[in-house]
Amino acid sequence: MNLALLAAAATGVQVGAAIVATRYVVAEVPPLTLALLRYAIGVATLLPFAWHALRNGRRWPQATHPRRDLAAMAALGIGQFAVLIALLNFGLQTVGAARGALIFSLFPVLTLLLATAAGRERWNTALAAGVALSVAGVMLDVVPRLAAGGEAPMAWPGALAVLGSALTGAVCSVAYRPYLQRYPTLPVSVLAMGASVLFLAVLALGEDWPHRVLQLPGRTWAVVAFIGASSGVGYLAWLYALKHESPTRVTVFLALNPVTAALLGWWLLGEHLDGWVLGAMVCIAAGLWLATRGGRARSG
Repeated sequence: MNLALLAAAATGVQVGAAIVATRYVVAEVPPLTLALLRYAIGVATLLPFAWHALRNGRRWPQATHPRRDLAAMAALGIGQFAVLIALLNFGLQTVGAARGALIFSLFPVLTLLLATAAGRERWNTALAAGVALSVAGVMLDVVPRLAAGGEAPMAWPGALAVLGSALTGAVCSVAYRPYLQRYPTLPVSVLAMGASVLFLAVLALGEDWPHRVLQLPGRTWAVVAFIGASSGVGYLAWLYALKHESPTRVTVFLALNPVTAALLGWWLLGEHLDGWVLGAMVCIAAGLWLATRGGRARSG
């Protein structure tokens, strides 16, 4: 059993659930404030478990350049946990969940291209076909809904923001691996998210977040708490997967996020699962099988 791929799959499911929850509260909580709360809660969730490792950081034998590595991991955390989520939250204000999922599904394609260009992975026909099939599955899920007119007209600034979010995630996923090979996953998760919280706390002052968070109703706080706690655990799983697997084999599991949204809609809201959704699930399952079959792709 490949625990890294199971962690990647869990993250794909978590992302889908978080997107649904974000759409539920994004009208009440501005995008930067929501990102700040998401990762402040995520850090609070993981910190008790990471405290011992953080206190003993100087004893890590791999830490040959700790200050330089700390700065790099903080920058990657700001990108992965602040810039990515802020762009995604901004985009979801004007782009519906279906369009958002479709655009964000380019994440593994961008990761494959960047990892190959950087020499971190060799081009692999099965891997590329798996990525393509997964993206096709996402398109089968969301394109019929777009064609039926169930979504608001395309807002290009929002669409570009979601695309920028996917590109930011791809860059960070490729760049994380050297640091994840040298340091334990749990403290890296907390350090990265902690840096993003400090960054967002300053950036979100323009949204008057100290006043806004005091005015949020209990129902909204419950949803935000779910987004934050699940994100903390989800990104720990994500970094664990990136530590042990190639970036593309990990990010391809993000194709599970629209399927998760569809299943949650069927289970919680009584939404109909039509043939398009079932076909999407088959394509995504086949794509994941192709992308993860055989040995690991070379990753530097």
